Amino acid sequence: MQAFSYERATDVASAVRAGQQAGARYIGGGTNLLDLMKSGVEHPVALVDITQLPMAAVDETADGGVVIGSLVRNSDLADHPIIRTRYPLLSEALVAGASGQLRNMATVGGNLLQRTRCYYFVDPAFTMCNKRVPGSGCGALEGHNRIHAIYGASDACIATNPSDMNVALAALDATVRVTGPRGERRIAFADFHRLPGSVPERDTTLEAGELITAVELPPSRLAARSTYLKVRDRASYAFALVSVAAALDLDNGTVTDARVALGGVAHKPWRAREVEAALVGKPFSADHVAAASASLARDARPYRDNRFKVALAERAVIRALTTVGTRA
Repeated sequence: MQAFSYERATDVASAVRAGQQAGARYIGGGTNLLDLMKSGVEHPVALVDITQLPMAAVDETADGGVVIGSLVRNSDLADHPIIRTRYPLLSEALVAGASGQLRNMATVGGNLLQRTRCYYFVDPAFTMCNKRVPGSGCGALEGHNRIHAIYGASDACIATNPSDMNVALAALDATVRVTGPRGERRIAFADFHRLPGSVPERDTTLEAGELITAVELPPSRLAARSTYLKVRDRASYAFALVSVAAALDLDNGTVTDARVALGGVAHKPWRAREVEAALVGKPFSADHVAAASASLARDARPYRDNRFKVALAERAVIRALTTVGTRA
């Protein structure tokens, strides 16, 4: 680990000022950043400690939504009564991630910025990784690519986003609040994470020095019929091969709203909008769920070792939608 400076921010303005210096990184729980620093993947020249900033609250909004501070711990958010009651999908996704010890440290803002667990990225012994060393190539293209993307990848990168929380937030139409050198702005969750394209080293649309301050969730009628399904190699402390955040709103048996987002399959949480559109306006039935989910296979671009993910994604979506659609 190389030498770096350390500064504890006293307010958002001082954090943003410190975060503007070249090579600076914000640190909250540090559960991802510190690991990558110790392994030689990340090389910040300055750490800006934001743990003392007033961004650790969960507040209701006047319209029935919620604002979640970026420093709220994952374990606290999963157990918060508002989240468990109105957004159980998010609570389930958080509990499915990492371990209890890590969830006690990890923050919402840090979870948004989790970096991929691609073998070729997390181990500097592999020289080919465009995300870690732009222009070096993508070792996963011809290497071991079992855990990699089947949607939205490029010849520059086929890594996946590892966060369970992000999949739920995508399905819930969250908004990310940030503050930076040019002031405050709100980013729709669908626009927050990037597909790799030709610049896979950029995971998000954040600009230099911008600090995540909160996540907003709009009011939701989907609490009663929502679930998070995570398919992985072992029962705990493993990243998803495929995960599904699914939610439905039914009126006399007819689907009036549908949300389907997938994890473990793309560089960002993958919103299955074709599946959603195919369900809305139709009576809920096994046949309609199967027909809607068929679009997932048409859009997939698998690689040598992960072709199984195409069928796995389709079956996982069918299972998740069937679970919520048949719930009493």
